[in-house]
Amino acid sequence: IIDNSLEMIKKNHGIDIDIDAIDFLDKKTYDLIGEGNTLAIFQFESGGMQEYLRRLKPQNLEDITAMNALYRPGPMDNIPDFIDRKNGVKPIEYLHDIMARALKNTYGIIVYQEQVMQLCQDIGGFTLGQADVLRRAMGKKKIAEMDKMKPVFIDGAAKHGISEKLALEIFDLIYKFADYGFNKSHSLAYSYLAYQTAWLKANYPAEFLAANMTAELNDQNKIVALIDEAKKFGIRVLPPDINRSETKFIAE
Repeated sequence: IIDNSLEMIKKNHGIDIDIDAIDFLDKKTYDLIGEGNTLAIFQFESGGMQEYLRRLKPQNLEDITAMNALYRPGPMDNIPDFIDRKNGVKPIEYLHDIMARALKNTYGIIVYQEQVMQLCQDIGGFTLGQADVLRRAMGKKKIAEMDKMKPVFIDGAAKHGISEKLALEIFDLIYKFADYGFNKSHSLAYSYLAYQTAWLKANYPAEFLAANMTAELNDQNKIVALIDEAKKFGIRVLPPDINRSETKFIAE
């Protein structure tokens, strides 16, 4: 879809676009995402996601990466708090100030496995290797292996002056995260691609929607939805013409 869009853009506008060198702070793109106009946008098409994006009003790649990770069974429960904290409706709070280092970019909410690794190092005194063992145990839902790490975490926390009661609260928070833990590297890769498709839709909607229609040629319902989307952007979709039509949708 991206390659097809770029080919039409070059043909129609005479511009060679390096999709990896676009402006990742493009206001037009974030306005489109924040309005929930994300039909045909990778990972962001569902009605629920569109509603959350309208509430979140993301302003950078960090915001959409977090939303990508949160919009999964389990972490979805944290989305309202994430949005309220981001928008200043609720205060950003931590069980202990040390947690701010790992969680400041996600408004005090655990979103990624990498944050768990950071918390285990900062609070539990884990080595990077120990933190990775816990991350892998979380990813594979190995509860017994996670339980073995609990006393190590509590002992390490004590060296930072953290009581056993508070250390257990923090570990339980991490433990709950194990049910749905997502890694940031995966979510960022998805969000990078999502942003690229959103940028194309925001800046070259005709070419982008035509490329999507071509990709969905065998799905009539999606074609109808994309035609309706084109109308929202003031783009006219012409009926087939034996004298003009090609084997795929094109933007002129």
